[in-house]
Amino acid sequence: MPRVTVHLIQAFTENGSGGNGAGVVLDAQNLDQDQRQAVARTIGLSETAFVSPSPRAAFRLEFFTPARQVAHCGHATVATFWLLARLGRVDCDRSSKETVDDVRAIRFHADMVFMEQKQPAYRVPNTPAADLWESLGLDPGACHPDSGMAVVSTGNSWLVVPVRDESTLASAAPDASRIRRISEAMGIVGYYACAPAPSGNEYDLACRMFAPLYGIDEESATGSAAGPAGCFHHDRLGSPQATLVLRQGHLMTPPSPSRIEVRLNLDDGEVRNLLVGGRAAAAGERVVEV
Repeated sequence: MPRVTVHLIQAFTENGSGGNGAGVVLDAQNLDQDQRQAVARTIGLSETAFVSPSPRAAFRLEFFTPARQVAHCGHATVATFWLLARLGRVDCDRSSKETVDDVRAIRFHADMVFMEQKQPAYRVPNTPAADLWESLGLDPGACHPDSGMAVVSTGNSWLVVPVRDESTLASAAPDASRIRRISEAMGIVGYYACAPAPSGNEYDLACRMFAPLYGIDEESATGSAAGPAGCFHHDRLGSPQATLVLRQGHLMTPPSPSRIEVRLNLDDGEVRNLLVGGRAAAAGERVVEV
């Protein structure tokens, strides 16, 4: 049976710890889809990235949760390119990735890895707001006073949930079964709930992510959702900031604080595209037989 080495990387770390674990399999071109899914299921992290040669970009990346393949994954992208740079496979401040549906730019700034995301697209949720709030275990009064929810995509579609404050966000008691059904009906990956950071903190938004449809009840850092949240903060809540710092994972049990930076490329006040990035750290290796 083939033996596969999986690098375990913590992405979006905060002060060298915390973050969200991702598996990274290099030189994965000889693994078929079933084998990749089996590796991801065995590793059991929210996503595992499989790296292979690409005719269109520097590398091809495919992402699998324990349950299914996903088009994009932010923290596994940061983990992969941090590892590739550490191993000397990237020797400049620019690279690129091909995914199942597109080519995206990768940028390195000091010790941080950033991935490009697309201009945001918005749509109105097709589920009553009261049902959405109830699935989170929150009252509709928990909503931020300046905007309701929206489905936002910069590559993956997320329901961005603006919560009035961090203490309310911490009190959410999500119903995974209901969120799974709603997510499937709405054609979204899951929910990304965000609240303004309490004054005096070094971050702008406190965030929680729920994606039981993809086998992830909650995770500690979600780059593919941070981009939509940053765009929503600018477009719907009127923030003039082009750079936002998001903190995620600190409200989980047990906590795993993560720092995600979103850099919006603005043209006459409109988001044209964006970069989402952070730091990473090695957490070991595992060998899996498939």
